[in-house]
Amino acid sequence: MKAVLPALARPLIEPHLPPGLDVVWFTGHEEALAQVVDADIAWVDMQRPAWTGEAVAAGARLKWVSTIYAGLDAFPLPLLKARGTVLTNGVGINALAVAEYAVMGVLVAAKRFDDVVRTADRREWTIQVPGQTELYETSALIIGMGAIGTLIAERLRGFGVAVTGVTRSGRNGTLNPDGWRARIGEFDWVILAAPSTGETKAMIGTGELAAMKPGAWLINIARGDMVDQDALIEALTKRRIGGAFLDVVTPEPLPADHPLWTAPNSIHTMHLSGRSQTKMFQRATALFLDNLAAFLGGRSMTNVVDLDAGY
Repeated sequence: MKAVLPALARPLIEPHLPPGLDVVWFTGHEEALAQVVDADIAWVDMQRPAWTGEAVAAGARLKWVSTIYAGLDAFPLPLLKARGTVLTNGVGINALAVAEYAVMGVLVAAKRFDDVVRTADRREWTIQVPGQTELYETSALIIGMGAIGTLIAERLRGFGVAVTGVTRSGRNGTLNPDGWRARIGEFDWVILAAPSTGETKAMIGTGELAAMKPGAWLINIARGDMVDQDALIEALTKRRIGGAFLDVVTPEPLPADHPLWTAPNSIHTMHLSGRSQTKMFQRATALFLDNLAAFLGGRSMTNVVDLDAGY
């Protein structure tokens, strides 16, 4: 059985591999494409998601694909389903880092720390406070109460924020996908933490932005395609909402001349949230090795993706 794995993680993986597994280690896009053609197992994550999807598509014999990513928009899910390939994702690997980033976004917006930093860069001493919002007794809507959304909720509640979650099933007192739009105007923070699927594309558009509180902030740490960016730019330009903290946009990287860069009260963090940690590969390796043992032993694996649902 042949496995194609990232050379970057080789020191962490190789000492724990079972005997008899034929392993090749890729260092770049072209190597991954060539090596995956006759592979049974692949972990071929690369810096450009499109390259990862291309490599996965090239692996016609793949029985199992492992990825560090939670979002799967770059993966050819219908093709994997047709081939009978199992896909496991990285839900939980980056959850703490991304949740902390989301909470940072709320705090930065509340205190307008971006303006504080710019004032300091100009070496100006000011007594004018850019942001005076206290998190205590504000309210947040978290769309997507999975691993990351749950961690965000736990941390915001520690600041005294009243949290309402959204799940597909409406479990545990959360709102279901049909219930949150009618209530979006109640919240000070609207946080996107849901997986990207066909159902979530442009879920925040003109109507949703118009229904938000005039001072509410949109916090997006999920995927850029969940927001109608033209509608967001208009809402920001016309000051219809308080602002937007955007770790994700579309396309990525955002072109230098894109109007979202200069839209009023928009804060960009260049999809850095999941990488703002030192334990990504350790966690990813532990998950991969656990799943490898389960796969070879014919047992259930962790984080198996529903290829129809997309997560």
